[in-house]
Amino acid sequence: EDHFTNGCEGADNSEIRFKLCQDLWHKIRADTEVLQDELNRKILDSLLDFTRKCSSTRQHSDWASQMRASEIPTAALVLGVNVPDHDMTFQSLSELLQQSVTPHVASVQAKECGALKHLMKRVLERLMDTVVTVDDEEEEETEQTSTQLHKSVHCSLSTLCDWYNAKTMKSKTGTPGKKRSSPVRDDPQQPPVVIIFKDLEAFNPKVLQDFILICSRYVERLPLMFIFGIATSPSTIQHMLPHSVSSLLCIELFQSLSCTQHLATVIDKLILTPQFPFKLNGKVMQVLMSIFLYHDFSVRNFIKGVQLALLEHFHSQPLSVLCCKKKEALLNVMQLSHHDLESIRHLLSFRRYVEKQEPQEQLNLFRDDTHLKEVCQKLIKDLRKYHKNYYPVLRCLHTLTSSLPRYPLGKQVRELHLICLEKNVWENEDYQTAMKLLKMLAKDELIASLQRCVEILQPVKSKKMKKALVELEELLAKFKQLDINSSWANITLAPRSHLSPPESQTLNEVCYYSSSATVRRHLNATPRTSIQAALSSPYYYLQNESLKTEDGTVSNAAPDICIAYKLHLECGRLINLYDWLEAYATVVSAAEGNNPDSDNVRKVEEVKHARFIQAVSELEFLGFIKSTKQKTDHVARLTWGGC
Repeated sequence: EDHFTNGCEGADNSEIRFKLCQDLWHKIRADTEVLQDELNRKILDSLLDFTRKCSSTRQHSDWASQMRASEIPTAALVLGVNVPDHDMTFQSLSELLQQSVTPHVASVQAKECGALKHLMKRVLERLMDTVVTVDDEEEEETEQTSTQLHKSVHCSLSTLCDWYNAKTMKSKTGTPGKKRSSPVRDDPQQPPVVIIFKDLEAFNPKVLQDFILICSRYVERLPLMFIFGIATSPSTIQHMLPHSVSSLLCIELFQSLSCTQHLATVIDKLILTPQFPFKLNGKVMQVLMSIFLYHDFSVRNFIKGVQLALLEHFHSQPLSVLCCKKKEALLNVMQLSHHDLESIRHLLSFRRYVEKQEPQEQLNLFRDDTHLKEVCQKLIKDLRKYHKNYYPVLRCLHTLTSSLPRYPLGKQVRELHLICLEKNVWENEDYQTAMKLLKMLAKDELIASLQRCVEILQPVKSKKMKKALVELEELLAKFKQLDINSSWANITLAPRSHLSPPESQTLNEVCYYSSSATVRRHLNATPRTSIQAALSSPYYYLQNESLKTEDGTVSNAAPDICIAYKLHLECGRLINLYDWLEAYATVVSAAEGNNPDSDNVRKVEEVKHARFIQAVSELEFLGFIKSTKQKTDHVARLTWGGC
């Protein structure tokens, strides 16, 4: 809350706005999680059925089952290129597996399994919940506690087999029993051991091949099962594994919903609804859609963008205190201060509203705060009614036009929504084209589309929508009575005023966030610019008064890397390291108040030299310089210009 109110516009109601923002933030997160669970339910249920089926296969004695029993059941789960969204899917999958199929589930990622020993170690540690030692690891006993040493086990699948047998026997008898001599997979009560490879493409193929070969030798003693998380294509398995290895796997393919389908559902349920008071204008929506389509296809990051816009809106817009449920908004109107009311009077949408009023009403709106509050309550109600009417009509128009050739108004409802946000949709050329194509539809096709529109309008409680529903049902009845398709060609579907853009609504600034530049700056980060700004102006990051300068120069008390960076900006393409060091030492000596010619300076030269070397190494790591073969005592500069 302190971070929110710090620098917040309109501090008088900042606490109320923080609470409203927090409630909406939590609602977005909760609704998104529920929605993603629903979208993933089908594929997760299929995976659960697959694991149950595979764990019971060994009960059968027929030849085909025996042949399959020598293979490791493997689910190839194609999730798409939206990698940031995969974590939530795998988390849900792991939880469901542990709840309903098996407690023995381990998930691994490529970045932690660079070698076979590391992969084996991670799998055993996560299954057995203990410390696992590797033979050729460096001796680290001195850094471990005696408890850790006592609990550590040897890294091998034999150890895992012994542990599994002890676990399953204990769960049956209540006490650890002897090792089983018969294969454990003959018993339907033996839960499988599931290993999830989250990012298959990123694994070292040799490491993966060796691991599968080792596991295949224990397939009769351990009911292993693999789940491969694939971002690209199922053919990845063929490219990574030779036939001698892939033949050891019994692979079944599972395809999740595409990320575009996922996003369409999220937008439909969370954004295109009157139940959610916070709105995005057209430009902000375009930025978020562009980042989704041309960057990462991540629905999770799209939601983060919406949350960022939400936070920025409530932080920068004092009138966002009215961006809440209807009853709460009407109460908050009556609590607005004179300063808040003056802010309303300066809104562009409110000025347009005032211009349409009678002269006496204009004076009252500008001079009488009580009267203005009453009018604002009415305008807030009108804005809510606008949203209640807008979304059903939007879906009706999308239903009528989405099946037309070449999709003149877009295939997805979000595309039509963006068109409506820009200007009056009926003034759009594509709208005129869509209406012409609509007249050319066959009678049955149009009747089916109109019937879907009726179904969309039926649950809406708005008076205008009830009236529109009656008119639509009458129109539908007339169409059904016509015998000749061309008879209704002259009937025109009039444009609906309910789809006017939100900028035309008074007080739209209360709930619509419009700063697309801010969203783009935060989401399309430019690391180099940020690093250069930090190195050039360390005061704004460290807030140390001794670093503050008036002319944009770097203080001689700045961190070493900032001093080295500033000096390197004064050099050409090749930088002489000795000259650079001399200049650095001069600046630092001045900061410490030492005379460069005194004897005491010589005693600390080695320390300064070491600090300079570290600063140069950091600049090289950040990509500002690199070593060069042209001159051994020089480095090459890689960037030009500063902030």
